[in-house]
Amino acid sequence: MNAQRELDVVLLGATGFVGRLTAEHLAEHAPAGTKVGLAGRNLGRLEEVHASLGESAAQWPLLVVDTTEPEAVADMAARARVVVTTVGPYTRYGMHVVEACAMAGTHYADLTGEVLFVHDTLDRWADVALSTGARIVHSCGFDSVPSDLSVLLLAEAARADGAGTLEETRLVVRSFRGGISGGTIDSARALAQAVASSPKLAKVVADPYALSPRRDAEPDVRLPPDNAVIRRSGTGAWVGPFAMASYNTRVVRLSNSLQDWAYGRTFSYGEELDYGHGLLAPARSAVVTAGLGAAIAGFAFGPTRALLDRVLPSPGEGPDEDTRRNGHFTTEVRTRTTSGARYSCVMSTQGDPGYQATSVMLGQSALALALDGDRLPKAAGVLTPATGIGDVLAARLRDQGFTIDITRVD
Repeated sequence: MNAQRELDVVLLGATGFVGRLTAEHLAEHAPAGTKVGLAGRNLGRLEEVHASLGESAAQWPLLVVDTTEPEAVADMAARARVVVTTVGPYTRYGMHVVEACAMAGTHYADLTGEVLFVHDTLDRWADVALSTGARIVHSCGFDSVPSDLSVLLLAEAARADGAGTLEETRLVVRSFRGGISGGTIDSARALAQAVASSPKLAKVVADPYALSPRRDAEPDVRLPPDNAVIRRSGTGAWVGPFAMASYNTRVVRLSNSLQDWAYGRTFSYGEELDYGHGLLAPARSAVVTAGLGAAIAGFAFGPTRALLDRVLPSPGEGPDEDTRRNGHFTTEVRTRTTSGARYSCVMSTQGDPGYQATSVMLGQSALALALDGDRLPKAAGVLTPATGIGDVLAARLRDQGFTIDITRVD
């Protein structure tokens, strides 16, 4: 319903840390003739970003948009085929954008890792987006593309082999190097405060199927814990909590339910971080586990929150160019199917996972939604990368230098 629009893509939050990186990626990789607009609150800062992008972006229009002003947001959505936003925390600044896109039949992509925000958009705007044909695709960065796409590709491989549906499935972060930005810190702070202030919201966050639109129909499957430190009997490696697991696992389970449980009714999914085999591995995993818990508690408590605010990056700040360039990640998802077959999906790329690599994932998600049309899954509503973009995104990421390898390992 959004084919005849003035712009193919509007990048909202183009002056923010990840927004600038995404603008650079689009300027370099969007096909010639792609009509891109840059949006943000401050015209001067938009002009500064625009001037840095070079000749390929010279004709891109600038849109002054404040996300707290519904009329301005609605006008922006009506002009574009796709709105891609980096403006967070999304619980604070994102709902008007989702509303406008759902109402206008405009596709949408973001970087949220906020379970309460996605829970609310499912409740409030899924039916509207379905009726207008809008694809509201959350979590198109390191949260949660590697998790979501890897499981989708494994399910497709097992289906193609006639090997049944997925059962026990685990993502392990094999390697990770990168920094952290003030925007991520701000989102974590907002979630911790919301949970501390409301037992009802705390219950939603604690529910492993919090994002399922059909919660009562979910299978009764034993799920792996998100915070255990254990030694894997098969490899001898120590593994512990992955900071993004509590969110990513819910996104993957949402993908399963949106596809009528195509991954399987006995599908069980968890994520963990590989700490290796050395003598210090269990100690490192225990320290990180304790640190994650302390950070969450610290954000929820006023005095410690004030202390953390003084030492952690502020919104708009992030890792330097050297850190972004030298970062990397490798994830492996292993699964066992109902027939006993085993598969592995390894995804890796160079570049800081949360910023350099994320700007590629987000930029390519936006281009897929704007340009790939009939190649996308037949879907509308509030979606995930797997259900809203699917194999098309995997192909685009491979073209950008990502390694995505599926192997049968049984």
